[in-house]
Amino acid sequence: MPLTPLDIHNKEFGRRLRGYDEDEVNEFLDQVIKDYEALIRENKEIQNQALALQEKLNHFANIEETLSKTIIVAQEAADEVRGNAKKEAQLIVKEAEKNADRIINESLSKSRKVALEVEELKKQASIYRARFRTLVEAQLELLSHDSWDSLEGPPSTISAESSRGF
Repeated sequence: MPLTPLDIHNKEFGRRLRGYDEDEVNEFLDQVIKDYEALIRENKEIQNQALALQEKLNHFANIEETLSKTIIVAQEAADEVRGNAKKEAQLIVKEAEKNADRIINESLSKSRKVALEVEELKKQASIYRARFRTLVEAQLELLSHDSWDSLEGPPSTISAESSRGF
């Protein structure tokens, strides 16, 4: 157990013949007590400073741990956001591809329909041209016939052409 300033102050030495000067010993002990008390106070202050520094160190260690956890959480959140964005982008691309396929299929269907209509119109135009040619030829034949001069009536070919619906 360490000495205290009170232990030093209360220390009594035995007396002997030709011993030390009591006043000088007491003065020295008083000086030792003062120095010892100063050392004890300084030691307490250093201990208090060490405790304060340890508390600060613990505080900063907690902050560091919290920051590390926060960084990890932020990284995980960023990874999750990145993953979700990638999935969403893939869905958007798939949807765009579906829409593109649908538009292409509709366009192909319309193109086929238009092609069929064009073919039908060509057939109708060909039929019309043939009928018109027949009508024109019949009219030319009628005009080239000499019966116009006699006004006797149309030749028998005209009545046959007329019965066809022209």
